Amino acid sequence: MVFDGLGKTQVDEVVCGDICAVVGIEGFEIGDTIADFENPEALPPIAVDEPTMSMLFTINNSPFFGKDGKYVTSRHIKERLDRELEKNLALRVKPGPNADSFVVYGRGVLHLSVLIETMRREGFELQVGQPKVLDKTIGGHRCEPIEELSIEVPEQFVGAAIEISTRRKGALVHMEPRGDRTLLEFEIPTRGLMGLRSNLLTATQGEAVVAHRFKDYQPYKGDIEMRTNGSLVSLETGEAIAYSMNKLLDRGRFFVEAGEEIYGGQVVGEHTRDRDLNINICKTKKLTNVRAAGSDEKIILPPAVKFSLEEALEYIQDDEMVEITPHFMRMRKIMLDPLDRKRKSDSED
Repeated sequence: MVFDGLGKTQVDEVVCGDICAVVGIEGFEIGDTIADFENPEALPPIAVDEPTMSMLFTINNSPFFGKDGKYVTSRHIKERLDRELEKNLALRVKPGPNADSFVVYGRGVLHLSVLIETMRREGFELQVGQPKVLDKTIGGHRCEPIEELSIEVPEQFVGAAIEISTRRKGALVHMEPRGDRTLLEFEIPTRGLMGLRSNLLTATQGEAVVAHRFKDYQPYKGDIEMRTNGSLVSLETGEAIAYSMNKLLDRGRFFVEAGEEIYGGQVVGEHTRDRDLNINICKTKKLTNVRAAGSDEKIILPPAVKFSLEEALEYIQDDEMVEITPHFMRMRKIMLDPLDRKRKSDSED
C-alpha cells in the first residue's frame, strides 16, 4: 500500500523513493530488507541508538489504588509494554525485582514520559521510580552517556544558560549568533539533563529552545549538584485543610491545594531544609465558644506548585515514586509508613 492523503491505497508495485506499507510479514526487525527471492541484495542495516536511561514501572499500590484507572494490574501493564515494543525501536523492557514490576529502558526522560503520558490517557494506573542513567565499563574505566545539547536563547540570557549548563558538567563547544538570538552547543552527561529544561526556561523567561541527542560514552565526569531540598511528607490520610497548611507555610512550599484528598506517605511539598519533614495538614481548627476579633479571618494560601510529568520524574529522589492515574499525578515515598522509613535510614547510617 502507498499513502494517499490521510489514507492508504493498494498498488501492485512501488518505485524508487515511494514510502509504502507492507502487510502480512511477521518476525522482521528495523533495518531488514525486503528483497528478490532469486537474487537477494540487502541494504546496509541502520543503527538504532542504545537506551541511556532506565526506569522502574510497577503497579499502583497506594491507598487510592483502583479509584481512577481502568487498567490497574501487572498483566495489563505488561501487555501494554509488549505492544509498545513492536513500534518503539529504542525501548527495552526487562522483568523487575518482583512480579509486579518492570524495568523499562529508553532514550532519556522525555522518551519515557511520552510513553507514560500515553498510557495514563488510555486509562492505566501505575507508579514509576526515579530515572537511572546507564553507565558502561569501557577499557576498565567507568563511562557514562554524553549528549550533544543545543540551546537557542536571546542574547541577554546567554550568561545564565552557560552557567546552568556548566554547573551540570556541560562543556561549551560552539557558540553562534543568529540575529538577536544565540545558539549554544554543549557536550553534557545524560544525568546532567535531568531537570535542566525547567531550570533553563525559568532563567530565560520561557525563551530557551532546547534539543539534545546521544553522542557517545565518555569517562565519568564526577558528581553533579542535584536537588538539595527535602520533602514535606503527609502523616495522615484525608483532606488537606487550609488552616493547617497556613500554619506550616514557613516550612516550605506546597504541591497540593486545600481540599485535595491526600494519603499518609504522599509528598505534599518541598521543605526549606535538606531533610524530609513529616507533617499533618489534615488537622482542623478546634472549635470553642470563645470568639476574639481578628482570629477568624479568611485564610489566603499561595498557589500550589504544579509539576508536569517530565518535571515530576526529574524532581523525585531515589526513595520516592510518581503515582500516575488518568486524572491525577502524585509524588509519594516508596515506604509510606514514617517508622519504616526511619528504620531504613538508621540501618543505612
